[in-house]
Amino acid sequence: MRRLVGELSRLPGIGSKTAARLAHHILKSDAAAARALAEAIADVKEKLFHCSTCGAITDCDPCKYCSDPARDHRRICVVEEPFNIEPLERTGEFHGLYHVLMGALSPQRGVGPAALEIDALMARLDGVEEVIIATNPNVDGEATALYLARLLKPKNIGVTRLAFGMPVGGDIEYTDEVTLARSLAGRQAL
Repeated sequence: MRRLVGELSRLPGIGSKTAARLAHHILKSDAAAARALAEAIADVKEKLFHCSTCGAITDCDPCKYCSDPARDHRRICVVEEPFNIEPLERTGEFHGLYHVLMGALSPQRGVGPAALEIDALMARLDGVEEVIIATNPNVDGEATALYLARLLKPKNIGVTRLAFGMPVGGDIEYTDEVTLARSLAGRQAL
């Protein structure tokens, strides 16, 4: 049990208490459920990998986005992590290609440009008209977006950033000042 708790607590966002709860849940589950979990973990490691072109998680190379001729190859949306692609896909609004940086610039954590897939992005720009930067709206994401914008500007490629603002269904009373400031700055005419 201690070994399982130790392994589970190594997962990001899982502390020792949550790991212990998960371990106890697994122990209470029937053998088939535990085996299914173990097989799912093994399958992920054996069958999935990162696309050699964009970095998306895939079981074929190139991935379904890079190999789809119907997608707009003139637009690349840059995200920090592979799991950032799915929410964008669920909108049904973006039909271009993706590029995963595998992180964000973070000088305080020692993550510089060489640690990210920036060179691979720069190598994909032939025929690209727009790069949409979809990094997270935090200090590291902003630093990454500004760095990319500076790199891309001399290439005469349109560089855009996802808009930020209040969520639909949100309440102004509970919205932080930074989000409200961005909402005001990015306001649109009706």
